Amino acid sequence: MSAPDRSPDLHDLGVAELAARLAAREVSSVEVTRHFLARIQQHEGLGAFLATNPDVSLAQARAADTRLAAGERTPLLGVPLAHKDVFVTRDFPTTAGSKMLAGYRSPFDATVVSRLGVAPGGAGMVTLGKLNCDEFAMGSGNDNSAYQPVHNPWDTTRVPGGSSGGSAAAVAARLVPAATGTDTGGSIRQPASLTGITGIKPTYGRCSRYGMVAFASSLDQAGPMARSALDCALLLSAMAGPDPDRDSTSLDLPVTNYAAELAAIGSQETRSMPLKGLRIGLPTQFFGAGCSADVLKAVRAALAEFEKLGATLVDVSLPLTELSIPVYYVIAPAEASSNLSRFDGVRYGHRAASYSDLTDMYKKSRSEGFGDEVTRRIMIGTYVLSHGYYDAYYLKAQKIRRLIAQDFQKAFTQCDVIAGPVSPTVAWKIGEKGDDPVANYLADIYTLSSSLAGLPGMSIPAGLGAHGMPVGLQLIGNYFQETQLLGAAHHFQLATDWHQMKPEDKAGLPA
Repeated sequence: MSAPDRSPDLHDLGVAELAARLAAREVSSVEVTRHFLARIQQHEGLGAFLATNPDVSLAQARAADTRLAAGERTPLLGVPLAHKDVFVTRDFPTTAGSKMLAGYRSPFDATVVSRLGVAPGGAGMVTLGKLNCDEFAMGSGNDNSAYQPVHNPWDTTRVPGGSSGGSAAAVAARLVPAATGTDTGGSIRQPASLTGITGIKPTYGRCSRYGMVAFASSLDQAGPMARSALDCALLLSAMAGPDPDRDSTSLDLPVTNYAAELAAIGSQETRSMPLKGLRIGLPTQFFGAGCSADVLKAVRAALAEFEKLGATLVDVSLPLTELSIPVYYVIAPAEASSNLSRFDGVRYGHRAASYSDLTDMYKKSRSEGFGDEVTRRIMIGTYVLSHGYYDAYYLKAQKIRRLIAQDFQKAFTQCDVIAGPVSPTVAWKIGEKGDDPVANYLADIYTLSSSLAGLPGMSIPAGLGAHGMPVGLQLIGNYFQETQLLGAAHHFQLATDWHQMKPEDKAGLPA
């Protein structure tokens, strides 16, 4: 008698649920991996994946099954995931969504990849492939990829957000239970919001940047994207930790078992007001005319749920919020200009087919390899760092950045967590913003300031807005307060089911 077919519901299971089934030997990692690989192939048109390698993935799954059969029980062993294509990987190409790195193979894995993977010392997760992203992580809609745009599974005519749009779309469409992302100015939180999933950007330095293709080094930070706060906690527990030999910006702090702390919270579900005493600050600048009415309605409804759980809402002010866009778009391009100077056609990356001399090779290789948005930011960054403009632009932006961080510290004297919208609108139509870069930059107005300050922040599904599209609630914590953020989100998700909704559910909703 053949074993019953367990595959149809596998993609509806989150990380924690899949891990439990694998640990109980109810299903094998090979079965799970085959199921997800088939589903990825069925949804190729979404544009979420840039590379898969079934042979590699299944070999990793078999290695995980061997460890499970031997009695090993680690929290993520055998669970599949996929990586944003800015994390270098030995077994998959790494392009950073750019023609500049077409076909590039790294000789090593990024620290985040190795900590999550099946290599010795890793968490034992199975890599399904590499996920599409805006070129060199520069964008807010994932339509800057050099290969193809990513489509939002809730409405394939709309963007999934960026730059981690491939990661967000893959999780939302149930092509993978979890994915890695990177957040420079909101690139985990904003796509998580627009696709109805959960994502967290930890405190700057929590996760090693070694092996992450650099955009803006003082801002870039890795983080997990999944369906729930619990799933994100499981991944962050494995991803985070010091990496002093390879990343001097990594924090020398002990690894926190966020998942264990949330499990303890889960045992207290019967408490009627589990968030009693939590003060949630609402910045007046996040709730003004710049945010659409449908987004504000969903955010306010979610905040009312937090009040039911015992939290207190208090008004706070972040007066320099409106300056976060000009400050970010001076600092980030300046750092990008420096980081991307290494792509010159000499050592690796695209090299022009014909050229007259070395200078001509540089010019042609970079012009052919970089897309319009990357070129724009390199030019801006070079300009603000040039003689005569450094003091007027870059140095002044760094001073305002410090003042923005101080604004947050003042606010945290009045509250424990700051909340508000992630994005001022729901996902927009692909191509709707046209060639206007400023229109895209404005989509990050609520996420940039906390990135400039290096604070942890996350997006959790909070409801639906216009056209039945997802709306995310942003939670921002003080430095090193990821446990508090994840705990507040976890309690909200124990009391609501927005995080369990999937794109197919939209068909049953009123227009």
